[in-house]
Amino acid sequence: GDLCSVINQCPAGTKKPSDWHELLIKTAEPLALNGSGEAMVVLYDATANVEWLKKAAKAGYAPGQWLLATRYADGEDTFLLPWKREDAEEELLKSASEGGFPKAMMEYSTILSERNDLEGVRYWLEAAAKTGYVNGVSSYGAYVAHTPDKVGYPIDLIKGYALISQLQELDGGGNIQSYVEGKLPAIAEKMTSTQIEEAKKYATEWKATHPPLSFFP
Repeated sequence: GDLCSVINQCPAGTKKPSDWHELLIKTAEPLALNGSGEAMVVLYDATANVEWLKKAAKAGYAPGQWLLATRYADGEDTFLLPWKREDAEEELLKSASEGGFPKAMMEYSTILSERNDLEGVRYWLEAAAKTGYVNGVSSYGAYVAHTPDKVGYPIDLIKGYALISQLQELDGGGNIQSYVEGKLPAIAEKMTSTQIEEAKKYATEWKATHPPLSFFP
């Protein structure tokens, strides 16, 4: 609420927070009823009605599928059988991953790791990195350079150095700079100067052919 609302001296025609909220719902509802998963998620945010989130997931909207999975993990909604909740979370994360949403890819890879499906983990970590998602780039870059070797990628120091070095562009965003400062020298000490130069070229090529880095807020 603006100060003018507090002292009840707003200019004529000024909308109150409740007016904006009403307009939001009136704008989003027709879009949602017409099949927009994004509008359905907006309506969930505006109303806290989980049914809108379920509809977004059913419509195949990947960010909505991921968000519903996280809400289930937080205990939202009712499941008569506890394991059905976990099954629903996994199914949603798998669908959201296949729909291209990298946050889901990272969480789904954790599930696969717990059951020792390293082939699946390798696939989804690489897929997340290719979207530009910072967590995907950092994990994939470190693992492919065997710093450390946790999932069994063939070692590729050039690719690993190239990916981790790109995170410097964020200039400390999300506390990533401290990660880079610890990880990059550890990879570099296993490389020759020629390999480092090759890695810099690889980084340029990667940047030109992939989406920009993002935290996907």
